[in-house]
Amino acid sequence: MDIQQLLKQAQGFQEKMQAIQEQLAGRNFSARAGGGMVTATVNGRGELVDLVVEPEILAGNDPQMLRDLVLAAVNAALREARDESRAEMSKLTGGLNLPGLF
Repeated sequence: MDIQQLLKQAQGFQEKMQAIQEQLAGRNFSARAGGGMVTATVNGRGELVDLVVEPEILAGNDPQMLRDLVLAAVNAALREARDESRAEMSKLTGGLNLPGLF
C-alpha cells in the first residue's frame, strides 16, 4: 500500500466521521427523572436545549429535590447522547476502540 492510497483512506475516514458528528449534532436526546416530573433534552453537541419541569414539583417547595431531579435528567440525556455517539463511531471503526476518537 502506498502513502497516497493511505492518505486517501484517512481522508475518507475523516469525512465519514465528520458526517456522523454533524448528523448527531442535529439530533436531540431526552431523559426523564422523578417519574417524568423533569424532562431534559440535549443535542448531539452536548448542549441543553430544553428543560421541562412539571408544575406539581414546584408546589412541593423543595429546591434540593428539584435540583437533584434536574441534574439526574440532564446527566441521563447527556449519557444517552454520548452512548449514541460511541455506537455510531464504533460502526465506522468496525468496533475498534480508538483512544481520543470519541
